[in-house]
Amino acid sequence: MNKKIILTGGGTAGHVMVNLALIPKLKERGWDIAYIGSHQGIERELISKVEGVPYFPISTGKLRRYFDWNNFKDPFKVLKGTLQAYWIIKKEKPSLVFSKGGFVSVPVIIGAWLNGVPAIIHESDITPGLANKIAMPFATKICVTFPETLRHIKEEKGIYIGAVVREQLKQGNADKGRALCQFEKGKPVLLAMGGSLGSKRINDALRANLQTLLADFQIVHICGKGNIDAKLASAKGYKQFEYVDEELPHLMAMADIVVSRAGANSIFEFLALRKPMLLIPLSKEASRGDQILNARSFEKSGYAAVLMEEDLTNESLRNAIYHLYENKDRYRQNMERSDAGDTLQKLLTLIEEARKS
Repeated sequence: MNKKIILTGGGTAGHVMVNLALIPKLKERGWDIAYIGSHQGIERELISKVEGVPYFPISTGKLRRYFDWNNFKDPFKVLKGTLQAYWIIKKEKPSLVFSKGGFVSVPVIIGAWLNGVPAIIHESDITPGLANKIAMPFATKICVTFPETLRHIKEEKGIYIGAVVREQLKQGNADKGRALCQFEKGKPVLLAMGGSLGSKRINDALRANLQTLLADFQIVHICGKGNIDAKLASAKGYKQFEYVDEELPHLMAMADIVVSRAGANSIFEFLALRKPMLLIPLSKEASRGDQILNARSFEKSGYAAVLMEEDLTNESLRNAIYHLYENKDRYRQNMERSDAGDTLQKLLTLIEEARKS
């Protein structure tokens, strides 16, 4: 029987990471893999580095919850993308489509449905995003990361599997991380990141505290594209990156604590690596509030401290970082009690079963 799968998902790195975790495992099992993404999204950059996975770009529009003149043009882009996805799927003849979400995935899931090809969606957040909400009626199965998400999905379609964490993240080497950053051994390391697109508010507040924090921490700062501060390039104990890929496992391995947004993929990676975390979720003004729900869930479980964006000041960030570090052992103990199981294996089994059905 045909073992060809088309993967999709994009817009942010979080919508690609599960696919990157799946690709080597699918290859081991003899699957042919192709990827449908946008023309200029981060997914194209990330997948282009993967050997043996052809990439098909399609037109895509952003589905906004607020007024914007592009709202009148983007439905036509989505329609065009749906037609493109339909013909790609018809030509490639996959036995299955797997989506990690993001706006580019909507035309692909509909294109699969029009071709009679089963499709699986993986939803990371507690409440489904708008793109996945639109795509869900056309999907065969919807996998969720949080058990609470099943309340939002038809019973016969929803399945709880947990978070998928890339195997290579668990293979990081702290010494390699220190060498990359020219850090010394023995002094605590703070890893700060604001998501693949960066966060100006986190960047600014962290840099305002550099002089104080560098007395106690070495800081590796993943600040987002175009957000490097050249004036701080020579600061001892402070290393900036716009974005990291292959280096990330080593940076994670050397980190003692983490300051981050609260995207589901990232926080479950920190949980898997037992990294005490201070989460600063995107505000409701800048998002649909999914990161707030993610952060509160982790706070309730004792895995994370939370600083709301509206409470973020130079002083509150500094105090929260020191409080997190002082209580790092308690957070690690709580994380040790978590039971994620082998989610990647569950997902692979589901993919194999969907192909045979």
